[in-house]
Amino acid sequence: MIEYTLATEENIDGILELQAKNLVTNLNDDEKEDGFVTTPFSIDQIRDLIELQGVFIALDDKKVVSYVMCASWQYWIQWPMFEYMASFLDTLEYKGKKLTFENSYQYGPICIDKEYRGTGLFKDIFEFARKEMNKRYPILVTFINKINKRSYEAHVRKLGLEVITEFEFNNNNFYELVYDTSKAVAQ
Repeated sequence: MIEYTLATEENIDGILELQAKNLVTNLNDDEKEDGFVTTPFSIDQIRDLIELQGVFIALDDKKVVSYVMCASWQYWIQWPMFEYMASFLDTLEYKGKKLTFENSYQYGPICIDKEYRGTGLFKDIFEFARKEMNKRYPILVTFINKINKRSYEAHVRKLGLEVITEFEFNNNNFYELVYDTSKAVAQ
């Protein structure tokens, strides 16, 4: 039985192991077709995010089989990519509201162990994280590299995230997506 919970320090090794198996720089071109994560996290960065209650995990018999990272823009700004995204955040609107550091947060990366893909875990871990983050923020913001077709399809088709804009960073092209965190994902 899968358990959904906030990560603790005892889960860090499992998170790092899952990250290493799915990090874009560790995959060949064929493996990238199944999806990948682009942002590597250090032990200290994961520990900081755990303290902020921003690491949501799925456990199968104490093994980390999925994680989702969520946090304020203030946390993410330490990475140039997120600093860039934050620089134009206030030029975007969603459902008639201007996006701000106060009403939105950055969702992702999300990572699911290859053995658990296609089992419904994706929607379940997203829902668990969405409910928790809705207590703090009404709007989820994320990005997906345009070459990560699996992630794009999953987030748009399965979850209902909406593309709000597109941008280029570091010679890569991205979709920026949003979601109303008060809205449960359709089952």
